[in-house]
Amino acid sequence: MSIKEPPAPPSAQHHEQPAQRPGQPDGDDIYTWTGRARGWLLKRLPPDRLLPQEQPSYVASWIYVFGMLSLTSLAVVIASGFVLALNGPNWYHLSSLGRFTNSVHLWSVELFFLLMVVHLWGKYWMAAWRGGRVLTWITGVIAFAVSIGAAFTGYLLQTNFDSQWIAFEAKDALNAVGIGAWFNVADLGQMFAWHIVLLPLGVGAIVVLHVLLVRMHGVVPPIDAKETDDQLLHPRNESQESR
Repeated sequence: MSIKEPPAPPSAQHHEQPAQRPGQPDGDDIYTWTGRARGWLLKRLPPDRLLPQEQPSYVASWIYVFGMLSLTSLAVVIASGFVLALNGPNWYHLSSLGRFTNSVHLWSVELFFLLMVVHLWGKYWMAAWRGGRVLTWITGVIAFAVSIGAAFTGYLLQTNFDSQWIAFEAKDALNAVGIGAWFNVADLGQMFAWHIVLLPLGVGAIVVLHVLLVRMHGVVPPIDAKETDDQLLHPRNESQESR
């Protein structure tokens, strides 16, 4: 009579491997800088954080709306400015459609600064640098400062008496501090380059970085937020998770 042997016990070394995120390569398969870069990005900014479908309950407050409204007005500023740059000063001074587009550009800039100031003050009083969000706060402040430079150079491109007066007054001030030869506000071509190329690229890059940091760390909760909020129970800040 044959006796069936019981199955061999599982090896003591066997253990269940943690589930990996979709698209994330195994650690043994990473041997190039592109693979390491992909792993780094997926770890810090997975798709569910980049485009979340749910937000914490406190996001229903109006103070969280001004950041998105600032981005919307910035999009209008860039679109209208692109049309103005393609057609030139004669078009937006002499054409009715050009004057309308110029007015849209001007008032979208005014709205952008109004919304951004409210957004900055709101986050200041919420201490938005909490929870490892210092870089998020810094990039927002830098974006505001660079936007002031973009607005100043845009004012100089009106090519009217006001812009000429301001340009030469600013020229005296810049000469006094020794940078008037490098940053020549009386040079219309240089101001065009700063206003429609260099400064918009700077603002755009900083704003993109700012938004990505918000996605990485999550929106900052109010100081008196309830402990039952999902974002407080499951913090998205990697630095807090590693402690």
